[in-house]
Formats: sequence, structure tokens, C-alpha cells
Amino acid sequence: MRTSARKRRSLVVALAAFASIAMPGTADADAPKLGDPAPAFSATDLDGKTRTLSEFAGRYVVLEWHNQGCPFVKKHYDSGNMQKLQKELTGKGVVWLSVISSAPGKQGYVTPGEEKRYLAAKDAVPTTVLFDPEGAVGRAYGAKTTPHMFVIDDKGVLVYAGAIDDNPSPDAADAATAKNYVRAAYEEASAGKPVTAASTPPYGCGVKYQTR
Repeated sequence: MRTSARKRRSLVVALAAFASIAMPGTADADAPKLGDPAPAFSATDLDGKTRTLSEFAGRYVVLEWHNQGCPFVKKHYDSGNMQKLQKELTGKGVVWLSVISSAPGKQGYVTPGEEKRYLAAKDAVPTTVLFDPEGAVGRAYGAKTTPHMFVIDDKGVLVYAGAIDDNPSPDAADAATAKNYVRAAYEEASAGKPVTAASTPPYGCGVKYQTR
């Protein structure tokens, strides 16, 4: 018990020291409405190619707002939780797009080369990573935190928006026992059922948008 208490106190100190922790953060645009068509977008991927939402028509799409240095993102990647979900869903034909909306000069901004090395080190398998330095994609979706998760169905409709799971702790050990909202949303939607928890409060670090 003493060890656990010390560990949690250490986490609190680490989080307090991390710049711009937010639960949730802020985005300029209002979040899109569930049940409406997902906002169209275009963004550059890891290889410098322009990708659009429309090219994935007819497939489920998961959007994951990402920041390597965020303690809450680290929770899911250090535990292997995010990679496990990526492999599970992409194995079923789902498109997984990690989105980086940190602006140049802001915490979380990385080059494609840096992100490729990160993905390799973590054994992560998103379909690709999209770079959104001007924040256009993030603001269109009202993305507030890293991670902030969205699920789009095979008809292009937004069916889930919110947290990855129901435990906002930054402790990696807690990921294994949490209810995963993204998995649940995909399973229900793909089975033709309404998504039970279609909207949940996102948790994490505020997205480091370009200052306007």
C-alpha cells in the first residue's frame, strides 16, 4: 500500500510539472454532432502524401489525437494498450489515423522522421499518421485532448467521440482494467446496434494548437 501511495504521489508531481495538462483542453470549433456526416479533411501523412477522409469511404475509421510526450498518451503506449487496439481493429479492416495537431514550436510537434522512429520503437501500427500543424483537422472535429478519439462508420457518419476508456488515470497499469469505449463503439456500430456510450468526456493533455 505504501509503495502504491508513493507511486501515485509521484505521478501527481510529474503531471503537475508537465506543461498545459488539460481535462479537457480547448478547440476553436464546436464538436461535430454525432449522427451527422464526419467533417471532411485533407492532411499530409508520414510519407508526405495528401490523405483525405473520402478515400476511405465504405470503411470504418478511427481518429486518435496524438502527442508523444503527453503522460496520458504514454499511459496507453507504454502499456501496449493503444497498439493492441490498433492491431485488433486494423485487422478487421478499420482505418486507424493518428493525428498530430501540435503546432511548430509547441510541445508535441514532431517531424515525420521522429514519428516514424517512435512508431517503430513502440511497435505501433496505425494505418498512418496525419500531420495537422495548422490545426484545421483538429478544430473541425473539436479535438481537445491527447488522446481524443472519434469513430466514423462505413457510411461516413460520426458514431463516437470522446475518451479512449473510462479511467482517466495516467497510470499505465490502469489501462488493462478500464472499459474501452472505442472498441465498444466499433463492435456495436458494426453489428448494426446503436452505440450505447456515443459521447464521453475526453481526458488528457490539451491539444497544442497554433495560436491565432
